[in-house]
Amino acid sequence: MTNVVVIGAQWGDEGKGKIVDWLSERADVVIRFQGGANAGHTLVIDGTTYKLSLLPSGIVRKGKLAVIGNGVVIDPWKLADEIEGLKKQGVDISRENLRIAENATLILPLHRELDGLREQLAGKGKIGTTGRGIGPAYEDKVGRRAIRVYDLKNPETLPRKIERLLAHHNPLRKGLGVDEIDGNKLFDELMGIRDAILPYMDSVWALLDAQKRAGKRLLFEGAQGTFLDIDHGTYPFVTSSNTVAGNAATGSGVGPSTLEFVLGIAKAYTTRVGAGPFPTELHDEIGRRIGERGHEFGTVTGRARRCGWFDAVLVRQAVKNSGMDGIALTKLDVLDGFDELKICVGYELDGERIDRLPAGQGAQERVKPIFETVPGWKESTYGARSWNDLPAQAVKYIRHIEELIECPITLVSTSPEREDTILVKDPFED
Repeated sequence: MTNVVVIGAQWGDEGKGKIVDWLSERADVVIRFQGGANAGHTLVIDGTTYKLSLLPSGIVRKGKLAVIGNGVVIDPWKLADEIEGLKKQGVDISRENLRIAENATLILPLHRELDGLREQLAGKGKIGTTGRGIGPAYEDKVGRRAIRVYDLKNPETLPRKIERLLAHHNPLRKGLGVDEIDGNKLFDELMGIRDAILPYMDSVWALLDAQKRAGKRLLFEGAQGTFLDIDHGTYPFVTSSNTVAGNAATGSGVGPSTLEFVLGIAKAYTTRVGAGPFPTELHDEIGRRIGERGHEFGTVTGRARRCGWFDAVLVRQAVKNSGMDGIALTKLDVLDGFDELKICVGYELDGERIDRLPAGQGAQERVKPIFETVPGWKESTYGARSWNDLPAQAVKYIRHIEELIECPITLVSTSPEREDTILVKDPFED
């Protein structure tokens, strides 16, 4: 049996939720290892829609253990609301199926407020964050002043941790012209939420080691996408964590040898939410058509996603960054009915052809896509569950993408329904 890591191969919103849910039927444990409540997943199961932000997708499957790893920044109030919302939808959540890393960092109200203040003051330099406090919480983690899950268990030591935290934040808030934080009030707020979180707290690294030794299948669920990675993405228009496969080990406390199959998720076209470079973006009727047919609105923010043609250069780079063993191609059906399709096969930068996205912000803004035009198909691919159900030209499109990204397509998704999936290779099988 194989442990699987699922990683977004573009800018997030690739359809990871459905694929992780589809895979979770074969897994025993589903683990989130980075990001926070900015990572929206929409699952459609037996006609019921579940919208998740912090909880791993496996939480809606009976008999599965959902784990939030140490690499995730947790807003305890948002998490409590999400748990209660799912319970109202009939999902049973208890310590039997949910564990939270004791050393995970907490997102506090001051983090959310600071996030919003910075975006307001940035003007044209806005990064386009979700305003959920993700970045400020990671800053405090790296600055070694964060409040962590385990701190909720120790009210006698928490006040001095809060004092250390506010020694940084209150001068910053004063400089921004907003009221300072009352440490006693923050303490009371944390004591008010602790009972909703502590029942799920665990030493996740030890838990996963025990699960692995017991022969359980582990599924690591990535959030966002490769090009929102703090190191490898379109910096500074990125998230505040590492979204590539290597962080599945760091963000959950397992060794890298545990990560046995890396599955990248990519749409049959490209989308992006918020600001930042987007070489294949379409500003015309075709882009609007793709967005409308694909229902391209953010799960967390509701913001319309920018849409463009498939960028093979970008996805090939993601394949290398994470050592992807296969790609799940999603939303193929959105491309039904086009006379022709375009695929980006290279970039032009200052008159020179290049085969990768450069690291510099200015260079990323100047790259121009080099497109190859291929025939489209008129037949519907919606709901296809086998290669025989696909139009010949759709199969050719998939095979050509495989060649360009230098990675096999192991799954094809043809609708939001989990059953509408073409399986080429099961990632859990050796």
